[in-house]
Amino acid sequence: MTIVLLGFMGVGKTTVSKHIQRPFYDMDRMIEEKIGMPIADFFAREGEVAFRKIESETLEELLQVEEDCVISTGGGVVISEKNRDLLRQNQKYNVLLTASFEVLYHRIKQDTLSQRPLFLKHSKEDFYDMYQNRMKLYEGLADLIIRTENRSPEEIARIIECM
Repeated sequence: MTIVLLGFMGVGKTTVSKHIQRPFYDMDRMIEEKIGMPIADFFAREGEVAFRKIESETLEELLQVEEDCVISTGGGVVISEKNRDLLRQNQKYNVLLTASFEVLYHRIKQDTLSQRPLFLKHSKEDFYDMYQNRMKLYEGLADLIIRTENRSPEEIARIIECM
């Protein structure tokens, strides 16, 4: 089975994935390898539409992997109807990691290694609206929802492994 981790940026999908005892695919890292540059640079050069196309192709490829694995998705993977359809086909194994907006906003603001294009170009209010809109989409696809705020990545991984 393929476990897909969903959730807003900064929630800990990649961190938790590293603690689950199965092969792990980080969509953002894979996309950066494909495009040969950081996602932020690609966004600036080619735009969000071009990025979302590559993101959909990558998700489709990963969902066809035969081995039991974990896929850590990007925060915006649910924007595309095509991606939502692909994720519905993975029903029973879509895990939503959540945290409050304030916690996520603080984490993203403090993260100097990952400059997130959508964070950098929106006000806090606009970013909150984006969070609210995406949460509705995530929740519609999730088979298991785990709050991450007061749990360690290892604890979250153990919960997921019990699926």
